[in-house]
Amino acid sequence: MGVADNLERELPYLRRYARAVTGSSQRGDAIVEVAIASLIAAEDPATDKVGFFCNLETAIREALPEAKAGAEPDPASRARRALLLTAMEGFKVDDTATILGCPTDEVGALMVEAEQELTRSLQTRVFIMEDEPLVAAHISQIVSELGHDVVGQAVTRDQAVESCRTLKPNLLLADVQLADGSSGADAAAIITEELGIPVVFITAYPQKLLTGRGGEPAYLLAKPFRPDMVKAVVSQALIQSMTAQ
Repeated sequence: MGVADNLERELPYLRRYARAVTGSSQRGDAIVEVAIASLIAAEDPATDKVGFFCNLETAIREALPEAKAGAEPDPASRARRALLLTAMEGFKVDDTATILGCPTDEVGALMVEAEQELTRSLQTRVFIMEDEPLVAAHISQIVSELGHDVVGQAVTRDQAVESCRTLKPNLLLADVQLADGSSGADAAAIITEELGIPVVFITAYPQKLLTGRGGEPAYLLAKPFRPDMVKAVVSQALIQSMTAQ
């Protein structure tokens, strides 16, 4: 399989990572485009997933506000990227070290640092929009164990919108397809516009929301998910929201 085929296969995951790091689908996709252009222009381009992510990580570092200001990149951001690479993207520690350009034994320290930062700074009110009872219960258990307060749940768009208007959560976890056939994306659009809160989408088909089209979400959880994946993505969404305020 050639470079182009490999890149096409990994492109949704490159977008997912860049969006989560930046907190913006538009900005994340733009950084991916820069990384791809750099890859194409290289004399000896990367050919596998680790190489593609190395190339993307370089583009991310160059796009960070600290890089433009001539300062050192935020070490906390680097620690969170280590957590996203391992928990969300499923890289092994040695591959994560390669992508971040650091010694392998430093990755463990970065992940501990990220965990400590998240524990210190992130306790908030969460609303869950999910029509599968077992999935909803699993998500609720995970976010509760992270110290968050689950203030409500809904299985339809209208129920979610009305409940969120009353409860005013600080984070929304939303399935894409709801019980009555209504759209979780539509509900999330209304809720985020009115409350200005981040949303993490939960879907069994994440590739459908990672095509590079306008209006796609910044944060995605793929079903089935692991607790560490939920923690990494939810925490990154909250931190990016706090930073933007």
